[in-house]
Amino acid sequence: MRRRYLSLQPFIPWMHSERPIDWRRRFGREAPIIVEIGFGNGAYLVRQAQEQPERDFVGIELEWPSVQRGLRRIAQAGVSNVRILQVDARVAFERLFTPRSVHHIYSLFPCPWRKEKHIKHRLFGHGFLKLLNSRLVDGGTIHVVTDYEPYVEWIVEQAQGTGFDLRVERIPPRYGTKYERKWLEQGQAHFFELWFAKETHVDIPLKEDIPLKTYRVARFDPKRFQPKETRGDITVVFKAFLYDPERQTGMVRVVAVEEGLTQDFWIEITPHKGQWAIRPAPGCGFVPTVAVQRALDLVYEAARGE
Repeated sequence: MRRRYLSLQPFIPWMHSERPIDWRRRFGREAPIIVEIGFGNGAYLVRQAQEQPERDFVGIELEWPSVQRGLRRIAQAGVSNVRILQVDARVAFERLFTPRSVHHIYSLFPCPWRKEKHIKHRLFGHGFLKLLNSRLVDGGTIHVVTDYEPYVEWIVEQAQGTGFDLRVERIPPRYGTKYERKWLEQGQAHFFELWFAKETHVDIPLKEDIPLKTYRVARFDPKRFQPKETRGDITVVFKAFLYDPERQTGMVRVVAVEEGLTQDFWIEITPHKGQWAIRPAPGCGFVPTVAVQRALDLVYEAARGE
């Protein structure tokens, strides 16, 4: 099978890495950190890295196909000052970047989520801007480009009280990205550029992993095992339960959601020193959060027959 990415070297599997990430170690030097949120096919990210070799670039994307395209462009260009993360941007800035560590953040044509019911998904809301402020160095900047004027108006409202001076400009096409070309082909001749300059610091501490409590029960009956789901600020849904009678091992597939971080992993129920141990299954990539602990609690309660 042909590899679409050519090299995985720039890719950081953040769930299995140190948190926060030691960027100096990852790049092998001390340099200003620039972050692109939603790098798409990676063309602009790579171009910026080529034009500014004295800076280190971190690209953030959610979808693996975009990550593959970005990795391929990095390899083809031969740049060494780019690293890639596949992660929700909110989670990345909460957990992977320390306060006052990023020099510049930019996002070209982020999804404007035009429908009223989808506005909650928009980036650059009030809370997210405060988070970005906390991770920027003093005097750091954010640059956002969009085609959608109502999104601009929404961001301007959200920016109040976030510690930034905000400037909005109407601009001609100048970035050469896929979406810019798309809107040009559809007849849009002007776009909107937002520049945020950090004036005052907002203190938001790094979100850290929590110690997980695992469990043991004296007895376990797989036929009666029915864990209860929970929904709300923390959502835990049980997708599957498998039991191997020969190995006497149960596996519970869990989806746990908390503050934008969705995790899909397995919890095992297995014999251990005369009892049944309940713990995350080995080999699962997950971040120890309150939602993961809640999933363990619910499996424990169900295993006890509660």
